[in-house]
Amino acid sequence: MRFESLNEFLSKGEPVLAKGPVALIFAEDETELDSTLRHHLSCGFKSVVLFAPPPLAMAADVADRVTRVDYDTLVDNALVTAINAVINKAPGQWLYYCYNAEYLFYPFCETRTVGEMLTFHGEERRDAMLAYVVDLYAADLDAHPDAVSLDDAHLDKSGYYALAREDPVTKQPRDRQLDFFGGLRWRFEEHIPVPRRKIDRIALFRAAQGLTLRPDHTFSDEEYNTYACPWHHNLTAAICSFRTAKALKRNPGSTFDIETFCWHNSVPFEWHSRQLLDLGLMEPGQWF
Repeated sequence: MRFESLNEFLSKGEPVLAKGPVALIFAEDETELDSTLRHHLSCGFKSVVLFAPPPLAMAADVADRVTRVDYDTLVDNALVTAINAVINKAPGQWLYYCYNAEYLFYPFCETRTVGEMLTFHGEERRDAMLAYVVDLYAADLDAHPDAVSLDDAHLDKSGYYALAREDPVTKQPRDRQLDFFGGLRWRFEEHIPVPRRKIDRIALFRAAQGLTLRPDHTFSDEEYNTYACPWHHNLTAAICSFRTAKALKRNPGSTFDIETFCWHNSVPFEWHSRQLLDLGLMEPGQWF
């Protein structure tokens, strides 16, 4: 199914949003677009919606399983504009969003669907789930100049930290909210604008009337921005992403300063939730 604009999707795409969870994937280019779509289809989303400029092509095996919306994803606030429009059309549904060359992992995702996880999360009276964007990068930049390789993917095994998130009005730390940092955005922070250095993203959330996503990946409802409920730890997820590495190598202002992304804390990515759990990059909470 294909829609020629966001407005057409909003007016005629209600059946796509009728049952969640729904994955909204924003393609900035063709880099690993097909693998991104295949990965999220395998997670068990009821619908996968691709927002992409018309020239971008999909492989035949995914084209018939994905709803496509022709959309300019490179204009300012393109993602925020589209997601807030979808929120208003899908109240009560679980939504997820990411870019191409990003891959969702959650505890036990190899044997359990994203729907099963969100059912449990909802039973714990949670309407949103914190995800950490974990940077992936190719070890061999001579072989992979854009730093993207599924077979040669590496990540940082340490170097992550959190700071209290201050309320701009009261100047006090917000309850159960933290700003998280690490990965390439921390190691190469001189090339990253300050507002884009955080790695936390509320990537899974239940749509609600009046809810809006902000450009910093937080929501207008502050409870959505918390990492856990007041009583115990909750599930968190990870989005393993080549996006930062790709941008650093494509940007003329940074590419010549980076000969390699590897350092003493780099390890091969195993493409398995167990590795992310062992590294503390996501939390199973009470879900076993």
